[in-house]
Amino acid sequence: MTKISILGCGWLGLPLAKALIGNGFSVKGSTTSYEKISGLEQVEIIPYLLEIGENEIKGNADQFLEQSQVLIINIPPKLRGNSSENFVSKIENILPFIEKSEIKKVLFVSSTSVFSDKDLLVTEETIPNPDTESGKQLFECEKLLQENSHFETTIIRFGGLIGEDRHPIYFLAGRTNIENPVAPINLIHQEDCIEIILKIIDSNSWDETFNAVAPFHPSREEYYSQKAKEFNLDLPIFDHSKPSIGKTIASNKLESVLKYKFIKGSL
Repeated sequence: MTKISILGCGWLGLPLAKALIGNGFSVKGSTTSYEKISGLEQVEIIPYLLEIGENEIKGNADQFLEQSQVLIINIPPKLRGNSSENFVSKIENILPFIEKSEIKKVLFVSSTSVFSDKDLLVTEETIPNPDTESGKQLFECEKLLQENSHFETTIIRFGGLIGEDRHPIYFLAGRTNIENPVAPINLIHQEDCIEIILKIIDSNSWDETFNAVAPFHPSREEYYSQKAKEFNLDLPIFDHSKPSIGKTIASNKLESVLKYKFIKGSL
């Protein structure tokens, strides 16, 4: 039985772990919250209290990685608001533990923020040129992992994450002066995120980089106005006084390499 360690059993990591267990894998999962340990145990995840910091690691990283062949790194950088953590240092801190473990495959959950909004059409051939701090640090982490010769790394760059309990319209509803009304959306549903990761592991698609965004790109104004009506929320009001900028992310390699068909193609 292949053993998989998931660093970060949160909004995406927890249902992913459940799906992997349902497909016959043994899964170790990390959390930074002691209160979540019993919840992980209840769904047959082997739980570890583990916190990767900039300067130290709290918890037993060696045991968390022991006997696992695959590591999924699913801890997003906390760089919004006043937070200014060094996410690259966090990844650098865990690297020595991965190198001395039995891990031979790493899947790193990244983001399409590694691309500039000034790009028009983005494919996997587009060279990242991030214009946000989050994008810059994620791109540095991608390179750190893919250049490491101790294991093979596949990067998956997700667009904006949505699910049954998570949608940007709840944040945008009723707001005014929202920029970039004509910019396209680049979103992906949680169900597709999980199925794509399962497909990568099942097809042994390592040392690859994938964009993962649903092939559905209406304008922000069109999409979020429609969603506000569907959810019976106040309409968001967009600002047309400045030109819109925004990229369209194409997920070509999901189709050509993984032969993947989106479950939630129209969101």
